[in-house]
Amino acid sequence: MFAQAIIWGLTALMTLYPTSAGVKADVEPIAGPVFEVKEVREVWVTAYSSSPDETDDTPFTTASGQTTRDGIVATNLYPFGTKLQIPSLFGDKIFEVQDRMHARKTNGVDVWMDGKQKALAFGASQAEIHILK
Repeated sequence: MFAQAIIWGLTALMTLYPTSAGVKADVEPIAGPVFEVKEVREVWVTAYSSSPDETDDTPFTTASGQTTRDGIVATNLYPFGTKLQIPSLFGDKIFEVQDRMHARKTNGVDVWMDGKQKALAFGASQAEIHILK
């Protein structure tokens, strides 16, 4: 019943707002920032979560003072605010350095994930990162 209501609602929206060829949309697409690749480097890519056993006593606050969220990475290689991509693992997704790893981690990037099981399932792999400018 619920699924039928959703299908009916979508059908009604498509009827009211067609997007087929020849119909111009009222809204222009928003262009995002364009980044160039400044550097390519191979590193170990791992994942972490805001689990207290993986962090300090403020598990939802990054080393830069921001709140953890999708798109945050921890690394000791680059300054806070550095934008990077990990194309082989995440396609065109852009990450931002806002956290740090343990000082002994000298060649890695740790991707924040919203659950410990997701982070564990991600594991570790070597991958190229693209540092953006």
